[in-house]
Amino acid sequence: MKDPIDWNALRWILAIGRAGTLAGAARALGVSHATIFRRLNAVERDLGRALFVRERRGYVPTAAGERLLAEAADMERRMQALERDVLDDDTAPAGPVRLTTTDTLFDGLLVPILAGCRQRHPAITLEVAISNDTFNLSRRQADLAVRPMTTPPDALIAHRLGRIAMAPYAAAHVDEDTAMGWLGLDDSVFFPALSAWMKAQGVDDSGWRIDTLLGLMSAVRRGAGVTLLPCYLADGDPGLVRLGEPVAEVATDLWLLVHPDLRRVARVRAVRDEITSSIAAEPVQARLAGRLP
Repeated sequence: MKDPIDWNALRWILAIGRAGTLAGAARALGVSHATIFRRLNAVERDLGRALFVRERRGYVPTAAGERLLAEAADMERRMQALERDVLDDDTAPAGPVRLTTTDTLFDGLLVPILAGCRQRHPAITLEVAISNDTFNLSRRQADLAVRPMTTPPDALIAHRLGRIAMAPYAAAHVDEDTAMGWLGLDDSVFFPALSAWMKAQGVDDSGWRIDTLLGLMSAVRRGAGVTLLPCYLADGDPGLVRLGEPVAEVATDLWLLVHPDLRRVARVRAVRDEITSSIAAEPVQARLAGRLP
């Protein structure tokens, strides 16, 4: 009788299935390509059957591989739930909290809030992942997320923090009539409302597109053109001047997301409460909504 497959072996198989390549699985697990190759061979040898077929597009699971991947994914979810229930059952706000957010929100809104959180909870270690990619909170890529989105995922607890307004801006030293035209976001940035508004206005942004809002703001500040920017980020910049009222069509809700299993963990709750209470303050809400003093 063969020994049962342990969870560690299933992690290797799951990583290959998700990455589709041995190199991708090796990067995800922090091991070498040779190590992941040996582990796969060892598991297949113990089972007496192939789990993947090597094709041009990568490693494709066999029927047995698909069944094992489904079981491995289910076991991963149960192990993570057990970890959250047991290891995260703390009562004092101490330990690491991993937060993911965008570069614009971190730079223009969250830095002073998180600095205040660190002062009030010095035993908490903040880990901030600044990325425009959506992290998977269900797989513990992050504990909390602060992100603009239309509809939050059903599997997460979502708290609406406010609504982000955007308005047109140009460089303070450039006259609106002599500005060099409109700048837009690169197609790699998913912002359909902005693209639809620019198309409806007949705005041509084909001359210059940038893949971050901070990059857009930097270009506008230096007189490269005009674009829509978040009011909370641009209104306080002395190098920019607002050209009009916020554009309602591109306003986006701002959400704080947390996994249900982490909502009562003291350190996660402490950071969550700091963020929600700080952003709920009227001066911050005014900045988000683009209400000029």
